[in-house]
Amino acid sequence: MNPESLGARLFALIQYPLPHHFLSRLMLRLTRLRIVWFKNFAIKKFIAHFKIDMSLAVEENPENFQTFNQFFTRALKPDVRPIAHGENNIVSPVDGAISQMKTIDNNTIIQAKRQSYTVEALLGDSEMASLFNNGDFTTLYLSPRDYHRIHMPVDGTLKKVIHIPGRLFSVNPATVHNVPALFARNERVVCLFDTPVGPMAMVEVGAIFVASIETVWQGEVTPPTHHEMRSWVYTEHPVNLKQGEEMGRFNMGSTVILLFAENAMQWVEKHQETDPVQMGQLIGTKA
Repeated sequence: MNPESLGARLFALIQYPLPHHFLSRLMLRLTRLRIVWFKNFAIKKFIAHFKIDMSLAVEENPENFQTFNQFFTRALKPDVRPIAHGENNIVSPVDGAISQMKTIDNNTIIQAKRQSYTVEALLGDSEMASLFNNGDFTTLYLSPRDYHRIHMPVDGTLKKVIHIPGRLFSVNPATVHNVPALFARNERVVCLFDTPVGPMAMVEVGAIFVASIETVWQGEVTPPTHHEMRSWVYTEHPVNLKQGEEMGRFNMGSTVILLFAENAMQWVEKHQETDPVQMGQLIGTKA
């Protein structure tokens, strides 16, 4: 679908009145059903429709997953996603496609053509937002067929996590081009890390049918029962993660946004918008 077409605008418009959280809670229950015939049917239809290559997964037999969600968040074999290790290297945290990869201009992040939002609106914290004044960002979109675990782009020590409730608009290109400030409106989990490249924010953005967002240190962060912003500080008990190590996952798919400080890094020039990327692939370097 052309994101600027009338059909795309109508697709975005009909999402406004939808009960986003009710639909996502329903999806949470459906994807965790252990009814053997149901989950096997759903998994096989999904594999066929999205042409999933199960030979890349640790568990290749679809029938061995106890739920659809276990299949959706399946682990990959270690050798199929080599990590471009290096203290000065920044690697993709996910399999997906580049939506945007730009400099933060006047504290504004480009969402799509004619659409933008502020760093503070995205992060929900003015002090944290000041770390990324005129820095750099990339937005990475995960389609349903992609691997949905999230990994570290660089070595990092976790400093703070903020869970920001919100709407759950779809994050596909049609909606991103037609819903103003979508990424600053949707529910999201903001993780601030200290890294060899300087401060780094990783924002996991929720979307319709994203049943929950998890982190490896905290488990499920976005259960449907919480409706107020929450935060956690990790100064006394820091979480240290290595480059390429898993840091979280989407239970159903969405978007990751990375932010770095001004003059801290540079993107690999060959990457363009809409380019596919794989977890572990080099996308930037320390300045």
